[in-house]
Amino acid sequence: MIDYQDFITYLQTERRMSVHTVEAYSKDLGQFFTFLEEVVQPKTLNDITPDDVRTWIITLLEDKGDTARTVNRKLSSLKAFFRYQMKMENVKTNPMASILSPKIKKRLPEYVEQNDMQRLFSSDLFAEDFEGRRDQVIIELFYATGIRLSELLNLHVQDIDLSQNTIKVLGKRNKERIIPFGENMHDLFTMYLDIYQKKFHPGLENYCIFVAANGKQLYPKAVYRIVRKYLDMVTTIDKRSPHVIRHTFATHMLNNGADLNAIKTILGHSSLAATQVYTHNSMEQLKSIYKQAHPRA
Repeated sequence: MIDYQDFITYLQTERRMSVHTVEAYSKDLGQFFTFLEEVVQPKTLNDITPDDVRTWIITLLEDKGDTARTVNRKLSSLKAFFRYQMKMENVKTNPMASILSPKIKKRLPEYVEQNDMQRLFSSDLFAEDFEGRRDQVIIELFYATGIRLSELLNLHVQDIDLSQNTIKVLGKRNKERIIPFGENMHDLFTMYLDIYQKKFHPGLENYCIFVAANGKQLYPKAVYRIVRKYLDMVTTIDKRSPHVIRHTFATHMLNNGADLNAIKTILGHSSLAATQVYTHNSMEQLKSIYKQAHPRA
């Protein structure tokens, strides 16, 4: 078998990669060269051809059952290996130069059905104590505005403008944006802020809004648990996280006629392409309705 230890040593000493990363590279290369030894038995690196690599890719996908994502990771290891060999002038041509990576099928964002969200908010699932009211505001705010988890955790009392029904959030790359909300959210904020200020910080506005029962700022895992607890009550979708409610917000807005550019602005996306993924969910809904309603579908 062709020896690739010099490359592994290079990763360890010069690139100073982690043990885990080096092990992954070593495993991928070992698998590739074991395959070559069984199939084509090259004597040197220069004997390896692009067709050999393509045959390996087909074997991984069809015989081994690897996903395109897994194969692409293994190909990244091979590409790094042969770049190194080209740099060291150990090979005349790079067999990876013409290799195309398998396309990864994009998964559509999961979201909660609209009637399930309505069921969540129309029922008495939220306790009437501080934590219950806090949880209700958290779930409603995710759904009403589509904000990210980090944006919610960093909200301060002064970021809520009840006279304008807006919140001010600091998004990715420190970009600030203003997001509107409806009267229902206004009433919930009014109720919660009254409880919050009586319990913790009367007259003070520079405190984080969402805190634990001891007054300390909530941490991400706590919010994950809160979201999962309530979504478990109304849906069986695989993912039940804050980001799923963000997807739910965008999908329901689009399904109910909102302009794509308006959704982009509210979500804080830098590119419309990031927002357009939600149009696929809407198209799937249209297809479903069409199949149910059209007599010749």
